[in-house]
Amino acid sequence: MTQKARILLVDDSEVTVAGLKSFLDQKYEVVTAHNGLDALKEFEDNVNKLDLVITDLVIPLISGVGVISLLKQKSPQTPIIAMTGWGKQPSELATEVKADMVLMKPFDLEDLDRSVSKLLPQGKVQPG
Repeated sequence: MTQKARILLVDDSEVTVAGLKSFLDQKYEVVTAHNGLDALKEFEDNVNKLDLVITDLVIPLISGVGVISLLKQKSPQTPIIAMTGWGKQPSELATEVKADMVLMKPFDLEDLDRSVSKLLPQGKVQPG
């Protein structure tokens, strides 16, 4: 039996999390957090079990930029997709802290799917 890739999804909008989780759950195992502090806790609890992180940049307690920076220090090989609806400056910050990809909101779910597939570690089996 193949194991699904595990994704940590972080956004303070419950509607966004519910929608993206529903979409991603078709192929992947998804754990969620609604703020930066919970994201870091989920990451610590699952550090060797997460294959990818998707985080909004504007989240409470610890910003998405802060989350990306801390996660990249702890686990530089873990790919991270940053999401933002706030234009060029947050996107540049995400790139500066080494987000592997930045998606501008609103984005097409197929673009998200392609981005996730592209960044998942090689050899990680993805159910069709």
